[in-house]
Amino acid sequence: MIQITPQMRILLAVEPVDFRKGIDGLARSCREVFKADPFLGHVFVFRNKRGSSIKILMYDGQGFWLCQKRLSKGRFQWWPKRNHDHLKPLLVHELHLLIWNGNPKAASWVFLGKTTGRGKDDQTHKPNRSIKAVWGYPLLKDFRERLCGGMR
Repeated sequence: MIQITPQMRILLAVEPVDFRKGIDGLARSCREVFKADPFLGHVFVFRNKRGSSIKILMYDGQGFWLCQKRLSKGRFQWWPKRNHDHLKPLLVHELHLLIWNGNPKAASWVFLGKTTGRGKDDQTHKPNRSIKAVWGYPLLKDFRERLCGGMR
C-alpha cells in the first residue's frame, strides 16, 4: 500500500505525457525532462493529453509504484497552467483533491458552512460578493468542539 505523508515531496508534471510509457519511461522523463531523481522517494503525478487520466509514480526504497486513475466520464477539473517550470510542487491535501477530481465529499471533506458574501472592508453589512461553500478536512474527530471551544 502506498502511504503519502505531508513530509513527502509531491511533484506534478505540468505538461501531459504519453501514457503508453510505463515505469521505466516515466522514470526516464523524471530524469531527463524534469531533472529530478525518481529514486529519491518523491511522488510524481502525470496526466494524459486529454486530461481524463492521471498516473502517480513513486519509489519506496524497494521498487516503484505506478498507480493510474482514469475517469469514466469528463476530465480532471484542475491542472496548473503551462509555464517555464516543468514541475509544480503540491501539498498532500491538493493531491487528495486532485485524485478525487475536486469533489470534496468524495475526499472525506466536511462541509463547515457558507461565507457571508461580504468583503473584508464591508461597511454596509450587506452581501456584495458571491457566497461560497467552506469545506475542511478534519484531522481530529472532535475538531468542531476544539474550534468552537464548547460554544455550540
